[in-house]
Amino acid sequence: MIPPTMVSNEVYLLPLNDDGSPQVAGEYIYLAPKTNDPVTIRFAIEGTSSICRHGSLWVNIPEKGAEFRRDKFREFKLVPDFNRTLEISIPVYEAGAYAFYTTYAELPDLANHLAQTNGNSKTVTKKTPVYYIDVAPRLTLDGQPLPLPALSIFSLISKFMGKFPNDWERHLRGISDRGYNMVHFTPLQVRGASNSPYSLYDQLGWDPTNFPEGEKDVQRMVESLEKKHSLLSLTDIVLNHTAHNSAWLQEHPEAGYNLTTAPWLESAYLLDTKLLELGFNLEKLGLPTELKSTDDLVKIMEAIKQKVIAEIRLWEYYTLDVDRDADAAVESWVVAATTFPDGSIDSSGLQGLRAASFEEKAKWLTKYGLKGTDRMGERFRRKVDPRVAAALLSVHFGKYEGDKGDSADQTAARVHIVRILDIMNVPLYEEYDKEIADTLQQLFNRIKYVRLDEHGPKLGPINQENPLIETYFTRLPRNDITAKHKKEDLVLVNNGWVWGGNALVDNAGPESRVYLRREVIVWGDCTKLRYGKGPEDSPWLWDHMTKYARMLAKYFAGFRIDNCHSTPLHVAEHILDEARRVRPNLYVVAELFTGSEEMDYVFVKRLGLSSLIREAMQAWSTGELSRLVHRHGGRPIGSFEVDEISSSDVRSPMNGEAHNGHATNGQQQYTREIIRRIKPVPVQALFMDCTHDNEVPAQKRDARDTLPNAALVAMCSSATGSVMGYDEIYPKLVDLVSETRLYTSESSKSPVKIGEGKGGIGGVKKLLNQIHTLMGMDGYDETHIHHEDQYVTVHRVHPGSRKGYFLIAHTAFPGYGNGNGAFNPVRLTGTKAKHLGSWMLEVDSSQEAIDEVLSDRKFLRGLPSRLIGLPGIRMEVQGDDTVITVRDRFPPGSIALFETWIPAAEHSSGLDTFVTSGAKAACDELDLVDLNFLLYKCEPEERDSSEGRDGTYDIPGHGKLVYAGLQGWWSLLKDIIKENNLAHPLCQHLRDGQWALDYIVGRLERAATQEQYKRLDKPAKWLKERFDAIRSIPSFLLPRYFGLVLRTLYMASFERGVSLMNSDIRKGQWFLQSLGMVSIQQTGLVKSASLYPNRLVPSLAAGLPHFAVEWARCWGRDVFISLRGLYLGTGRYEEAKEHIRAFASVVKHGMIPNLLGSGNNPRYNARDSVWFFLQCIQDYTRIAPDGLALLDEKVKRRFLPYDDTYFSVDDERAYSKESTIREIIQEIFQRHAEGMKFREANAGSQLDMQMSDEGFNLEIKVDWTNGFVFGGNQHNCGTWMDKMGESERAGSKGVPGTPRDGAAVEINGLLYSSLKWVSELVEQGKYQQSTVRKSDGTEISFEDWAALIKQNFERCFFVPVDPSDDSKYDVNPKVINRRGIYKDLYRSGKEYENYQLRPNFPIAMTVASDLFDPEHAMHALCIADSALRGPTGMATLDPSDLNYRPWYRNSEDSEDFTTSKGRNYHQGPEWLWPTGFFLRALLKFDLMRRGDTDGEGRTEAFQQVTRRLIGCKEMIERSEWAGLTELTQRGGENCGDSCPTQAWSAGCLIDLYMDAAEEQAKVEGKKKQNGTSTSGIPLR
Repeated sequence: MIPPTMVSNEVYLLPLNDDGSPQVAGEYIYLAPKTNDPVTIRFAIEGTSSICRHGSLWVNIPEKGAEFRRDKFREFKLVPDFNRTLEISIPVYEAGAYAFYTTYAELPDLANHLAQTNGNSKTVTKKTPVYYIDVAPRLTLDGQPLPLPALSIFSLISKFMGKFPNDWERHLRGISDRGYNMVHFTPLQVRGASNSPYSLYDQLGWDPTNFPEGEKDVQRMVESLEKKHSLLSLTDIVLNHTAHNSAWLQEHPEAGYNLTTAPWLESAYLLDTKLLELGFNLEKLGLPTELKSTDDLVKIMEAIKQKVIAEIRLWEYYTLDVDRDADAAVESWVVAATTFPDGSIDSSGLQGLRAASFEEKAKWLTKYGLKGTDRMGERFRRKVDPRVAAALLSVHFGKYEGDKGDSADQTAARVHIVRILDIMNVPLYEEYDKEIADTLQQLFNRIKYVRLDEHGPKLGPINQENPLIETYFTRLPRNDITAKHKKEDLVLVNNGWVWGGNALVDNAGPESRVYLRREVIVWGDCTKLRYGKGPEDSPWLWDHMTKYARMLAKYFAGFRIDNCHSTPLHVAEHILDEARRVRPNLYVVAELFTGSEEMDYVFVKRLGLSSLIREAMQAWSTGELSRLVHRHGGRPIGSFEVDEISSSDVRSPMNGEAHNGHATNGQQQYTREIIRRIKPVPVQALFMDCTHDNEVPAQKRDARDTLPNAALVAMCSSATGSVMGYDEIYPKLVDLVSETRLYTSESSKSPVKIGEGKGGIGGVKKLLNQIHTLMGMDGYDETHIHHEDQYVTVHRVHPGSRKGYFLIAHTAFPGYGNGNGAFNPVRLTGTKAKHLGSWMLEVDSSQEAIDEVLSDRKFLRGLPSRLIGLPGIRMEVQGDDTVITVRDRFPPGSIALFETWIPAAEHSSGLDTFVTSGAKAACDELDLVDLNFLLYKCEPEERDSSEGRDGTYDIPGHGKLVYAGLQGWWSLLKDIIKENNLAHPLCQHLRDGQWALDYIVGRLERAATQEQYKRLDKPAKWLKERFDAIRSIPSFLLPRYFGLVLRTLYMASFERGVSLMNSDIRKGQWFLQSLGMVSIQQTGLVKSASLYPNRLVPSLAAGLPHFAVEWARCWGRDVFISLRGLYLGTGRYEEAKEHIRAFASVVKHGMIPNLLGSGNNPRYNARDSVWFFLQCIQDYTRIAPDGLALLDEKVKRRFLPYDDTYFSVDDERAYSKESTIREIIQEIFQRHAEGMKFREANAGSQLDMQMSDEGFNLEIKVDWTNGFVFGGNQHNCGTWMDKMGESERAGSKGVPGTPRDGAAVEINGLLYSSLKWVSELVEQGKYQQSTVRKSDGTEISFEDWAALIKQNFERCFFVPVDPSDDSKYDVNPKVINRRGIYKDLYRSGKEYENYQLRPNFPIAMTVASDLFDPEHAMHALCIADSALRGPTGMATLDPSDLNYRPWYRNSEDSEDFTTSKGRNYHQGPEWLWPTGFFLRALLKFDLMRRGDTDGEGRTEAFQQVTRRLIGCKEMIERSEWAGLTELTQRGGENCGDSCPTQAWSAGCLIDLYMDAAEEQAKVEGKKKQNGTSTSGIPLR
């Protein structure tokens, strides 16, 4: 049998936001695959995000074997799914610039009535912006992958290479011998009249001087490059212009901007022509022909104004021809040809227009009648629409009735309209004046620069060879070829560039006037090419340039796009698409000067540019050079492993299928997915030490800087490059247009040896290039750059092996002299080093030497120079460290190079592999209580578990972590890693010492010795082994490895936690899993807060850290509001049962305690808790396996049944009796049916120091006229809105903020739910007692009690929308504040409190939906949505209420009765847990009104809910507590006094997901019964 093979599939995870944008900072998605195999992009979209409504993802990544077409997008339907993340995996087979977008139907606003739709109406979809995915080319050389950062590129100007092939071979061998691996050729095509390499005469013809056999020679040359010299090839592609003498221009002048294709250039051409004529006539006019001073220039400028500007009447291109337009207007008026454009008559009507002033009429006519303002053109192109002008005349003069009629005559009308037209002309003349002033200033500046300025070319006399101005136009000759064209066709604009111009605006297009304003720095030998909007605008040119691109791609591995910023984007896209069809892995670099980084990204993303050219010679100082090296050097040493690589555990066998492009031939294969998160990256650079366009070190700095500058560039983690003449130390920039001499290079004469030598830096450049390529190929991408005075040091290392190279460079800028400069010893911590060599560069840069070199008429030569080896480095080993000192002789222009390694990082399996392996196995025996300790434990919990010895960790400069467990560390680390923030106080603390490691391991080791935590022994040992492995590494690396270890164990423990929950959590979205983890966070062993007085069991906290230990931990209300979601929704049935049993054991007064106090001193002051308790029992029986068995469970009673006597826990009566759960349920109903009146046990200040004496008195009873439970008084607050006034200063002490006495809406909804449930059990024979006894001794059945509530609920609680319906309801119109809502209370102590809008009614809706009229319910929910719902929580009071106070500050001690000491806790602040009930109610009633068969409507209902979860998702993602807060201030503003992670905030949202799954299951079940297919939202 053939053994199975493992195939790794590289997957890049790309989550999309709710608006369809990628979750990648900057939206630049750049992928550099590690292998030549296909990679997969996996789009991840939350199942009911906004883009899923009639949503589709559109991607133009082609299928395997299909040709890429930029405009051909494949559609992937987004099928909504509330509980899942949609994943769409798309393989990518080739490099390129791909794009995606989504289309979707916008979600309508929530409304209480559904919009009526026509069954035939078409869904209107919206399209998102297009986003781009750039996949880097995968280059190979000599059969090996060549990553882009391994490129060392050498740039050549072909016309200086000499005879082909011999001279070329000599130079190419020398280039290869210096360690370069790619050659850049300036264009190799036939050149134009100027002989500039970038002014091409024929794009499809090869330079016959170099390639006499044309394409054959080029093919031979490229083959020789790759096979003989191991060099790839790169060439320029020039798309913006052609040589002004290109023969084909005479055949195809439409390929340029001429006066036919671009008539808006007419005025610019006229000005250009007249300026040339003036220049040639200066002598005749008595003007200076050679400028000696500014005075001479002023004279010429005066002549320009008089002889050019005035004579050619340029204003006629801006203004109206008043006579023409007046005549036309009157003619139209006479024949009644009038038009009032839409919107031209305002509310004042024609009378208002008639009464308007002439200025106002001119404005009106300008707005509605002026035409021809879209662009420049022929003279008087701007004109007034005669029909509109005639309409204006008709308003003033009425209809023309002939000369004999009563109407005005034509003369009067003409006078009137002329006056208006003259006024209209005023701003047009102002526009002209401003532009002419700009034009004259530009002319003055340019002439001054080229004739007078010291730094200018000083062109000398003005003559035919050097005219007054550089002409902006090529004027084609009249001959047999051009005879067929109009004369306007033969004037073509030349190309050029504009300072600070917008790269996306066509300078010769209709929107631009830079040629008229003389703002273009023109290239007179280059005619600008006109592509238009597409091939249809210039078909011959598009075809010609496409052939050109494909021809180049056939032979060259890469393109350099010349003047990319001036290339129309749509043209560049087409050209590169065509080139990539020929050569998919085309390397594309660009010269890009857009003026902004944001604009750079536009070009890079859309074109898939591999690199942007950047140059070290742009630096003006050592500090600036250091900055450039830092920018392109790579990420900092010790960077966190931000790639977040994870391998999928799911390994699917494959038989005989094709996978990743490999046929399996019947052999079984397993796939392992290597999942990578797409991280933000800067645009890749081609970092050149020097280019053709800039001065060399001998000109700009000091010739000696040639060596350190080159070495610093070579150390960068990017593609690097140089130019012929740099290594050779040419004395000046080579003029690529006028230069005629040929290259010489010492490296071309004989084999290059590493080290010392004459004639440039080739000997050391070879070593630098070899090291650069090695580092690039192996992934050395971490770098430390240090600048110190004249020195820059660079240390570049491999992130895994920690091997590296270290450079000391002493730069040579003017004025540095010959000394060593100031440089302190370098300590390489924990690092060993091997000295590879030190060299200094000596250059004779005397004027005599320069003159001698430049006097050679035949060859380009370098300055006399030599590399000298230096003994100038001292290395000392001090323990694990290496100290490097520069000795006496290390002058500017010197470098020292070292190989480095870190012994402590040399682990047998690789340190990275070791520290990131085995964690899952270490966690595979942990239970959820173990995980609570491993991951969490806030400060009070940690103190509790350690007898007060230990708390959470305190990081100097940061403060205490929120948890002692891994989550506390990870909450910090996740952002530190994401931002690679090595300056964070945690990182500095780790570099300072290993206390954090000791704390984490010590904590687990101590816990593992305790019986309840013995399973923590495995993770403790795993952690100790990993920390021991990294303890000896240099401290600067400790943050990185600490992060790796912590992340590995955190992820493993998180995954373990999720795996122990039910399948809904395991398969759910990240948000649901995060909510599920809150159940682990809030449930743990706390000695001071067990559920029982004498037995330690895990207990559920209300929230952390405020409600973590002792009496404050377990609140009856909080537990049972949270329990359904946190326990039943996660599959934690045993914990749910334990809490139900524990609270059942302390039932007293027919209530469960508000505060459990471990059963020692329970307090009974919560009227609502018991009903949440009964709801949870009901939910347990329905959800848990064999749930009804719970009712027969027996519990021992802390107090005696049906007895209000209070006694201490050590009394013999405590726990002497036992009851079943069903008996306790019956007792609860019975006590409420009879009514209760009692005073709290131990009443007084020792129980509650804020409460007034009357507040300790409780009364609860049923009003049997309606069945509602009433209770409480104005002195206590027995529901969850339980804030008692505390401020003596404000006079609020003992006055509840929200007493909520009477019948609370949620209590009676919960009561009804329980009654209905028990009635059903009675009917099924599963509950024996069917009645309770009322206070009058009569009995009532559960069924009848429920019916009584239902009969009265709408009447008593609903506030009708229409006052005419008031008589049907129990309302007082005088007190109503808002209609269409449900009252919060019924018959409370203050009548207005009944009518307050609060978020409590959705609780009743959720558990007892049949109490509500569905239409009323939806109306009330819509009001709550707009009035109460905040970004995360629900406002606890209507903002329109006079008592609304939305900012809670518990520390405030003011005289404000309403807010002092936080009395407004529930009077406006936005609480999160009611959000869960609100969204559950909204989903329930929205689905109810839509019906099971309305798949689209059901999708909308789910999406309405999803949209309202965005704030909570963002909150839990940001929260260092990994939870949802208790409350926020108004608008979601952070509340400093809020408990930062609250059990019920998370639990109630899990409830929502449970409801969603249940709703869908109902529909799925019906569809299965009917045999129909699924439509709508698959939640399973």
